[in-house]
Amino acid sequence: MLFEQMRQKPFFILGPCVMENQELLYTVAEKVAEAGQKYNVPVIFKSSFDKANRTSIHSYRGPGLEKGMEMMLKVKERFNLPLITDIHESYQAAIAGEVFDILQIPAFLCRQTDLLVAAAKTGKIVNIKKAQFLSGQDMFYPAQKVAEAGNSQVILTERGNTYGYNNLAVDFRNIYDMKKFGYPVCMDCTHSVQRPGGAGGKTGGDRTFVPMMALAAKAFGADGYFMEIHPDPDNALSDGPNMVKLQDLDKVMAPLVS
Repeated sequence: MLFEQMRQKPFFILGPCVMENQELLYTVAEKVAEAGQKYNVPVIFKSSFDKANRTSIHSYRGPGLEKGMEMMLKVKERFNLPLITDIHESYQAAIAGEVFDILQIPAFLCRQTDLLVAAAKTGKIVNIKKAQFLSGQDMFYPAQKVAEAGNSQVILTERGNTYGYNNLAVDFRNIYDMKKFGYPVCMDCTHSVQRPGGAGGKTGGDRTFVPMMALAAKAFGADGYFMEIHPDPDNALSDGPNMVKLQDLDKVMAPLVS
């Protein structure tokens, strides 16, 4: 049912980058639920239990799988929101699938066959982020791995390509190319403005460009929009420079649903 809704209307994947604490999840989830009701579009609440690819070993990673599932289940029960999180290892798929409605494959791991197949076998929707080193056309093959494992509920997400050191560039033609495969295509509007590893042991970026990324993606036919949001992104524990301020969510979403 959720997958069909995401085919019919613009959908939004929204939430803080990492699960910092329960109160943060409640604060953001409340606004996400309100936005879904206001615009009558599917909204999916996102947060990560483990940021396994942080730049530095000293960076905060998250509460871990077991605690993260407990925290997000409370969000689902309170706000009745569908949930998404990323998984990094095959064994996590079945466990996370007990709580999450969508399993997300990180960009760096989008060619990991065992991870894709494990996610597919849960029967949950699988959101595959396009690697920074792949073209849109190349994403046929990760999607094929999920489909041939018996799961046709696939989303493909554009998030930019490596452009020299510490920079990304978005080729919006990738959205058009990926739509040819017949799956919903999502634009990751916040990770696409990253400066990977470009901030002295952590990833930098500039949230100023997020609304522009979203509008450009809409012009190229994007079906959905991924945006990480936080009430105080400058003090967030992960990916703060790229996250949309929670108070700005409404004005970023409005042009995308009109």
